[in-house]
Amino acid sequence: MLIEGHVEVHVNLGDGTSLRRALLHAPMGTYSDGQEHSISMIRSGRVVTVQVDETTPVEMKLGPSAESKTIKVSSLYVGGIPKGEGTPMLKMRSSFHGCIRNLVFNMELLDFTSATDYEHADLDSCSLSERPKLAVYREDGELLPEPQPLPSPELCAMERPPEYVPNAHQFGLAEGSHLLLPFNQLAVRKRLSVQLSIRTFASSGLVYYMAHQNQVDYATLQLHAGRLHFTFDLGKGRTKVSHPALLSDGQWHTVKTEYFKRRGFMTVDGQESPMVPTVGDATTLDVEGKLYLGGLPSEYRARNIGNITHSIPACLGEVTVNGQKLDTDSPVSAFAVTRCYAVAQEGTFFEGSGYAALVREGYKVRSDVNITLEFRTSSENGVLLGISSAKVDAIGLEIVDGKLLFHVNNGAGRITATYEPKAPSRLCDGRWHTLQANKSKHQVVLIVDGNAVRAESPHTQSTSADTNDPIYVGGYPADVKQNCLSSRTSFRGCVRRLTLTKGLHVQSFDLSTAFDLQGVFPNSCPGTES
Repeated sequence: MLIEGHVEVHVNLGDGTSLRRALLHAPMGTYSDGQEHSISMIRSGRVVTVQVDETTPVEMKLGPSAESKTIKVSSLYVGGIPKGEGTPMLKMRSSFHGCIRNLVFNMELLDFTSATDYEHADLDSCSLSERPKLAVYREDGELLPEPQPLPSPELCAMERPPEYVPNAHQFGLAEGSHLLLPFNQLAVRKRLSVQLSIRTFASSGLVYYMAHQNQVDYATLQLHAGRLHFTFDLGKGRTKVSHPALLSDGQWHTVKTEYFKRRGFMTVDGQESPMVPTVGDATTLDVEGKLYLGGLPSEYRARNIGNITHSIPACLGEVTVNGQKLDTDSPVSAFAVTRCYAVAQEGTFFEGSGYAALVREGYKVRSDVNITLEFRTSSENGVLLGISSAKVDAIGLEIVDGKLLFHVNNGAGRITATYEPKAPSRLCDGRWHTLQANKSKHQVVLIVDGNAVRAESPHTQSTSADTNDPIYVGGYPADVKQNCLSSRTSFRGCVRRLTLTKGLHVQSFDLSTAFDLQGVFPNSCPGTES
């Protein structure tokens, strides 16, 4: 369906458990632009993938029963549904106005001219004109002039499609993000030289790792507290080389790590670290010809390199081992890796079609909570955060028609603090905005960019929001109920520095650790040149 310029997809297997919805936003604001667009929907087992033009595909996961269930197609309607047909769950009744061509169903190109029935459709031509306008006459029969719409100023920031860095990959989308690249293991026995380029805002993560099957011999590069540490073992003890340069500045850096003639050293942007002699009398590095780049698979346990084994939230460019460029486009395996934005900012990108789900066992708001985050968007609507329960207790943060709303329900009715920016300021200006939402018993305070608004419940004895559901950020699944959100519109834009505080306990959330991510790209936010 096309709804207000966006594509909405519903999938239902008829078993009552597999209704799924997805909303695909147009990068330039609307698909109702008179331009030609392509759309594909592919089902594979439990996964339905939808893609419009060259945008990132959106996946919908159906229920467990869907694996073996066939969608029985008795009728295929295009452009509209005859009266009395269709499903009661399908609210859309308007017919499509426009042109459709090259319709392929189950690998078969359908011929519209052989349709079994049609109404108000021109089957073999496409002349897309404006909808006919209704003529309005005065009582004396004279035709009234058509009212001209007032020009509306551009309210929100224009969103431009991001550009990408060639031959580079973004890691850190999940804890196990990685590429596994083959190399000549014999070439590194006497000398190892690994060179790569890196851009990151993060302070820790695994950059690369190689090891023998028994993990006695290994070499690894890790980022810890913003600085790089090159560690290797030739089988007789660990040698560690550290570099003083701080890397977490979002700028590109060229890094080279070397072991040669029983010495290890590292160079960052041409600046060499002191050489460190190897431990013990071993002289060869005996490893498998596998370089784990950007992180390790979740099932792999690296035993000897400490606790920094999570994927580095970074963009890594061209990689060479002993002067040989590795083919990052043909890895042995890959997981949760994507392209790098040419201009990047700290934050997580929400595509406008999904959500991130945190705290699988459920988050308990109770009487007090303080939520802080930063966001930027070019949309006037979008869910920021929701925590609910099986009852009515819940809290929610959302942008509705350019206003920011903080809702709380302790069980005695919803209370809402509403922040409305004063003109000419707008929340959809594409700039970063700070948000703090504080619930203290029956009182709420919402602070946006330093401006505070308050609300409180008249039911002063009702003080606790007894939630036990996960934290949903940027949206929520179609089959999940949110008692303190009025919108289903997923957030499109970037979020960073999300914290939830209860008393002295501060929880900072890394969205790459979410147990469910749909249409969300952690640790990578397309930036602007300014």
